[in-house]
Amino acid sequence: MKKIEWEKKFHIGVEIIDKAHAKLFKIINKLIDLSNNPNTAKHTCKEMVKYLEAYSMAHFSEEEDYMRSIRYSGYARHKQVHDNFRDQTLVSLKKELERSDYSQTAVQHLIVVMQSWLTEHIMKMDQAIVKKAVEQKELHCSGQISLISRAVSRAMLDVFQTEVKLVNADYKGRTIGDGFYCYQCYDIESQIRLRLLLGVEKPLFLHGASRIYGKREVMHNDTLTAEAILPVFEPLFSHMGKFFQGEAEHELDTDNLLDKDAFRTDFMKGHPCSLLFGSKLGYFIFCYRTWRVKSPDSKTVAKTPPEPL
Repeated sequence: MKKIEWEKKFHIGVEIIDKAHAKLFKIINKLIDLSNNPNTAKHTCKEMVKYLEAYSMAHFSEEEDYMRSIRYSGYARHKQVHDNFRDQTLVSLKKELERSDYSQTAVQHLIVVMQSWLTEHIMKMDQAIVKKAVEQKELHCSGQISLISRAVSRAMLDVFQTEVKLVNADYKGRTIGDGFYCYQCYDIESQIRLRLLLGVEKPLFLHGASRIYGKREVMHNDTLTAEAILPVFEPLFSHMGKFFQGEAEHELDTDNLLDKDAFRTDFMKGHPCSLLFGSKLGYFIFCYRTWRVKSPDSKTVAKTPPEPL
């Protein structure tokens, strides 16, 4: 059987989904290798089929979480396609495998169906998710990028004494080197709440920290405590809060800090403006999203925005 190779055309631009799709291609190709080998034990094929099923279902759930996070209008239809594949197509294929005791023919039939379904699903339905997300981004962020870029540049010069340049106005969460991540929420005009999400690559962050604590103390200390990290973020958020004319909901504390996994989770909730800046010392990530609150003094609204603007 002919394998399918992971190609650029299958990328949709959402890292967590692209990685899962690439993994599915590898699993299917591994199953092809097993099915082509007449000496492969049936138990081995059976276990690989189980793994393929389990990973596919986990990916469906992850993809559906992402669609809900960006309030994708085609979510219901997309989920129905997932459900139909799980409850009908996959059930039928599994019955065929069991009746044939995992024969080479039945295994290869499953592979053909999986290859066809996966490639078509990615090219049509999954690409549609990204198209909608791009349209939302253009609606929310158009005309603001240059202003925000200038504000970020001023903040980095003032706080870090470092020049930064916008290198990606449509940052999709690509992995950078080790870094530090933090968020802050603000109340701004017209009953709007703002959430900023910042990330600073480690060499750049340590350079900024050295201005606050002194080079001798910081540059040789790779394990800064949370209490030592916050004062580096505070002036950055202060600059950006002034730019948006917002009042911070509370002072930064350790709960505002995020590790890389928490940052990925937060980022996947969707940000209409996600910018990546570069410098000689490392990358700086700037993301924001806004949502409406019921009343100006409503402090009980969840920090996760219920309705992005």
